[in-house]
Amino acid sequence: MKKCLFIQTGFGVDVHGQDVTKAAVRAVNHAIYHNSMSGIKDLLPGKDLNNMCVTVKLAIPTDVSELDVNAVKARIPFGTVTVETQRGGMVTTHGIVIPEKGDKNDLMYIVNASVEAGY
Repeated sequence: MKKCLFIQTGFGVDVHGQDVTKAAVRAVNHAIYHNSMSGIKDLLPGKDLNNMCVTVKLAIPTDVSELDVNAVKARIPFGTVTVETQRGGMVTTHGIVIPEKGDKNDLMYIVNASVEAGY
């Protein structure tokens, strides 16, 4: 990305099921859900949303191999999407194991996200 125009941040939690992808997708949704970049088209080369570059940075509390990067990319509707990961986020207890919810243990995963848009 040559020029960053917007940065949005968010966090996501998977309380039951220990699914870091679910937490990451929720973090990206949280970052972009309450925003409208209504003037971005005029700032992009060719005034084309597909010329937008989006970098999604995720701080995840598990091994990156557990993350479905394509599920994260699917949350961004336009442009070229790059996903970067780093160790971070949080693992904490939710206090109860509910096998019907997919729990393997009593942990929940919290992921932090930064979504950068530009060209």
